[in-house]
Amino acid sequence: MMKFLVGFCILAVVAPTVFGDLKCSLGAPELPTEWIDLRGDCVTAMRNQIQKEIDASYQYLAMGAYFSRDTVNRPGFAEMFFKSAKEERDHGSKLIEYLSMRGHLTEGVTDLIRTPAIQKDEWASGADALEDALKLETQVTKSIRKLIQTCEKKPNFYHLVDYLTGVYLEEQLHGQRELAGKLSTLKKLMTNHGALGEFLFDKDL
Repeated sequence: MMKFLVGFCILAVVAPTVFGDLKCSLGAPELPTEWIDLRGDCVTAMRNQIQKEIDASYQYLAMGAYFSRDTVNRPGFAEMFFKSAKEERDHGSKLIEYLSMRGHLTEGVTDLIRTPAIQKDEWASGADALEDALKLETQVTKSIRKLIQTCEKKPNFYHLVDYLTGVYLEEQLHGQRELAGKLSTLKKLMTNHGALGEFLFDKDL
């Protein structure tokens, strides 16, 4: 073991002088930039939307983790919220891929995603969590609509607007309706059966 440590120390001292600092010396090539036509407020709004999707993902992770607790033990709710977390993360990833396709990730991306903030980590009931989830989806939907309004002002952004309207907005609207339906069903069950209604609803999930 001692021989290994001595050999490692010698290698650590000698390697930089023999091999240099071993850093890649290739610079960024000069490329035409005329094809990069997504600019201005639209790009800023896109970056903000990515952050909102990541924030929503982390909030859903917090929900899933809460209902996974042994003292709460609602596996149906937990699975649903973990699935929602993955969907929101995928949304953020797709927007990042779109920015890359339009030539906006050729430079540093350290400011693209900030540390997400969890607004809440405990819920009084499953219905309380579903209400928060519906509010969260509504906020994301409003943000997407605002993004569309910002980007549709320029004629060369029509592809992005079509993408957001046809894929993201429709999925958001379906998601809102699904959550509203689940919340309605759960509240009816809890009105008639109390805590047993939530237990049965979780099993159905």
